[in-house]
Amino acid sequence: MGKHSRPGPPNQPSRAIPRTDDGDPLAAYHKRRRPPLDVWRRHRPLHGGGGHLRPEGPRVLEEWNGFLYEPAGTAANLAEARRWVSEQASGSTDGPVGEYRNSE
Repeated sequence: MGKHSRPGPPNQPSRAIPRTDDGDPLAAYHKRRRPPLDVWRRHRPLHGGGGHLRPEGPRVLEEWNGFLYEPAGTAANLAEARRWVSEQASGSTDGPVGEYRNSE
Protein backbone atom coordinates (compact mmCIF):
# COMPACT_ATOMS: atom_id res chain seq x y z
CA MET A 1 0.00 0.00 0.00
CA GLY A 2 1.52 3.31 -1.08
CA LYS A 3 2.02 6.39 0.98
CA HIS A 4 -0.87 8.27 -0.60
CA SER A 5 -3.40 5.46 -0.83
CA ARG A 6 -6.74 6.03 0.82
CA PRO A 7 -8.02 3.36 3.18
CA GLY A 8 -10.91 1.17 2.19
CA PRO A 9 -11.76 -1.19 -0.64
CA PRO A 10 -10.49 -0.12 -4.06
CA ASN A 11 -13.96 -0.43 -5.62
CA GLN A 12 -15.50 2.10 -3.21
CA PRO A 13 -15.75 5.72 -4.45
CA SER A 14 -14.06 8.44 -2.45
CA ARG A 15 -16.26 10.30 0.02
CA ALA A 16 -14.08 13.41 -0.23
CA ILE A 17 -15.62 14.47 -3.54
CA PRO A 18 -19.40 14.93 -3.66
CA ARG A 19 -21.23 12.77 -6.16
CA THR A 20 -22.75 14.34 -9.24
CA ASP A 21 -25.99 13.45 -10.97
CA ASP A 22 -25.28 12.13 -14.48
CA GLY A 23 -28.71 13.22 -15.70
CA ASP A 24 -28.29 16.83 -14.59
CA PRO A 25 -26.79 18.99 -17.36
CA LEU A 26 -25.62 21.55 -14.75
CA ALA A 27 -23.94 18.99 -12.47
CA ALA A 28 -20.42 20.25 -13.21
CA TYR A 29 -21.52 23.83 -12.50
CA HIS A 30 -23.10 22.87 -9.16
CA LYS A 31 -20.00 20.91 -8.20
CA ARG A 32 -17.76 23.95 -8.81
CA ARG A 33 -20.02 26.13 -6.66
CA ARG A 34 -19.56 23.97 -3.59
CA PRO A 35 -17.22 25.43 -0.98
CA PRO A 36 -13.81 23.88 -0.40
CA LEU A 37 -14.20 20.74 1.74
CA ASP A 38 -17.93 21.56 2.13
CA VAL A 39 -17.22 24.27 4.73
CA TRP A 40 -20.06 26.78 4.30
CA ARG A 41 -19.10 28.94 7.28
CA ARG A 42 -15.67 29.63 8.75
CA HIS A 43 -13.95 32.00 11.13
CA ARG A 44 -10.52 33.62 11.04
CA PRO A 45 -8.58 35.56 13.70
CA LEU A 46 -9.09 39.28 13.15
CA HIS A 47 -5.40 40.11 13.49
CA GLY A 48 -4.03 37.06 11.65
CA GLY A 49 -1.96 34.20 12.99
CA GLY A 50 -3.03 30.76 14.11
CA GLY A 51 -6.57 30.41 15.36
CA HIS A 52 -5.54 28.40 18.37
CA LEU A 53 -2.93 30.88 19.68
CA ARG A 54 -5.29 33.57 21.03
CA PRO A 55 -8.69 32.01 21.77
CA GLU A 56 -9.84 35.20 23.52
CA GLY A 57 -9.15 37.37 20.45
CA PRO A 58 -11.84 38.66 18.05
CA ARG A 59 -12.77 36.66 14.93
CA VAL A 60 -14.02 37.50 11.46
CA LEU A 61 -16.98 35.33 10.44
CA GLU A 62 -17.17 34.34 6.76
CA GLU A 63 -19.86 32.58 4.69
CA TRP A 64 -19.57 30.90 1.30
CA ASN A 65 -21.70 32.72 -1.31
CA GLY A 66 -21.18 30.27 -4.17
CA PHE A 67 -17.95 31.77 -5.47
CA LEU A 68 -15.91 32.94 -2.49
CA TYR A 69 -16.03 33.53 1.25
CA GLU A 70 -17.42 36.94 2.18
CA PRO A 71 -17.47 38.62 5.61
CA ALA A 72 -20.67 38.01 7.57
CA GLY A 73 -19.79 39.66 10.87
CA THR A 74 -17.51 39.40 13.88
CA ALA A 75 -17.35 37.35 17.07
CA ALA A 76 -15.72 38.39 20.34
CA ASN A 77 -13.76 35.15 20.84
CA LEU A 78 -13.14 31.61 19.58
CA ALA A 79 -16.02 30.04 21.53
CA GLU A 80 -18.62 32.39 20.01
CA ALA A 81 -17.15 31.91 16.52
CA ARG A 82 -17.37 28.12 16.87
CA ARG A 83 -21.00 28.39 18.02
CA TRP A 84 -21.78 30.51 14.94
CA VAL A 85 -20.12 27.98 12.60
CA SER A 86 -21.98 25.05 14.17
CA GLU A 87 -25.26 27.01 14.10
CA GLN A 88 -25.57 26.46 10.35
CA ALA A 89 -24.66 22.78 10.64
CA SER A 90 -27.41 22.16 13.19
CA GLY A 91 -29.95 23.99 11.03
CA SER A 92 -30.84 26.70 13.54
CA THR A 93 -30.35 30.21 12.21
CA ASP A 94 -32.66 31.98 14.68
CA GLY A 95 -30.42 34.86 15.60
CA PRO A 96 -26.95 36.21 16.18
CA VAL A 97 -24.54 34.66 18.62
CA GLY A 98 -22.68 36.87 21.11
CA GLU A 99 -21.05 39.87 19.46
CA TYR A 100 -21.91 38.65 15.97
CA ARG A 101 -22.85 41.58 13.74
CA ASN A 102 -24.35 40.98 10.34
CA SER A 103 -22.74 43.00 7.56
CA GLU A 104 -26.01 43.44 5.61
